[in-house]
Amino acid sequence: MADLHVTIDRAKGAIAGQIACELRESIRLGRLEPGTRLPASRDLAADLQVSRGVVVEAYEQLVAEGFLVSRVGSGTHVARALEPAPPRPVVEPGDETECPYYGHRPTSPDLSGFPRQRWMASVRHVLTTLPSDAFDYADPAGVYELREELAGYLRRVRAADVRPENLVIVGGVAQALSLVLAVLGAGLKLAIEDPTSVRQVPLLRRSGAELVPVPVDGEGLRVDRLPAAGAVLVTPAHQYPTGVVLSPRRRTALVEWAHAHDAFVLEDDYDAEFRFDRDPVGCLQGLAPDRVILAGSTSKSLAPGLRLGWVVAPADLAAQLQRARAEFDLGSPVIDQYALAHFMHTGGYDRHLRRMRREYRIRRDVLVRALAEHLPEVRVRGIQAGLHACLELPASWDENTVVAAARDLGLPAEAVGPMRYAPGPPAIVVGFARMPAHRTAAAVQGLKVRMSGQTID
Repeated sequence: MADLHVTIDRAKGAIAGQIACELRESIRLGRLEPGTRLPASRDLAADLQVSRGVVVEAYEQLVAEGFLVSRVGSGTHVARALEPAPPRPVVEPGDETECPYYGHRPTSPDLSGFPRQRWMASVRHVLTTLPSDAFDYADPAGVYELREELAGYLRRVRAADVRPENLVIVGGVAQALSLVLAVLGAGLKLAIEDPTSVRQVPLLRRSGAELVPVPVDGEGLRVDRLPAAGAVLVTPAHQYPTGVVLSPRRRTALVEWAHAHDAFVLEDDYDAEFRFDRDPVGCLQGLAPDRVILAGSTSKSLAPGLRLGWVVAPADLAAQLQRARAEFDLGSPVIDQYALAHFMHTGGYDRHLRRMRREYRIRRDVLVRALAEHLPEVRVRGIQAGLHACLELPASWDENTVVAAARDLGLPAEAVGPMRYAPGPPAIVVGFARMPAHRTAAAVQGLKVRMSGQTID
């Protein structure tokens, strides 16, 4: 059994998070080897003089992230698939259905909630304090101040294993994927989730990748169905369109697959900011920083129109991405980068996310209650996180008819059928972020009236 050395600072609060952070780092550095049994939660709680519930919460977080495994009767152990990440060298800065990216979609955030005043204050600060030379061509990898802020944020909130040197600023996840695939080379065999967003497919095909659909079930991507491939693109935090969160055992299995096939996992950190049932589960990249490429953006947290995102990659690949960025377009707008760095540094980003998370949860709950009351024959899926719900319809209902009716009533919706490679039951995606809570119940009641003529099996 492991002899743990855990230090906590009660003045900092979030004791369970401190314990989880120290254990996670011990695992990463090899101080806790794969298979090591951890002390019982009651024993560790007594050693640290905290409540047992605090230790249980820390253990559960690391089990959810795949760092630990827990089985009744055998205790809690370090996952055997994990190995310490290798030392990383310091990098010197140096014909699908038409479905456009632009416009209002079920996954769009409430743009009326954009923090205009605080963002304006950050832009004003940038314009009045930075020297003129700061507005020249910047490092194609991105303004260092922003990379530093993002690296700290991702370590703290997403449990990522990241430093500014292996982070590249991009114009959103779409550009992140384009850059990564360009660097990995044409002809790459790329496994993708089935179903998946039809908006991404043309982008992926244009890169020259050979797409191989892999089914998604109630635990996320079916890792046991993954073929030998160069990479796999996944959305573990909240899959689109099903809303499934990748289970702990699938996370571990996916990392094992990547190591076994010398492949990369392209992690789209989709909807990670908005988890409603618990603290967000750490990203996959934190489990295997040598195998996982993490992509994220401010499109949901702030606004898609900002076109600000990031890629976290192993050091050698990050260097290649930086060179590609220099060759393609010389980098992202510097004023917006400095503004975001200031916004994050002053706490505005965290405050905004907390406010919107509360509001989105209220809107989600109203939608779920209204569906339960007025359309109990519809199954609601994928509501632990994100800005949309997946609605499984009765077998006799037509997806397009329901989508048209929902849109007429102000509910943003899309049919799931066009997103599937393999056939599946009728389902639609409904967004709740832009629908004020007081209008949702009336819209769902109206949908019930519209669909009353449908035959329900």
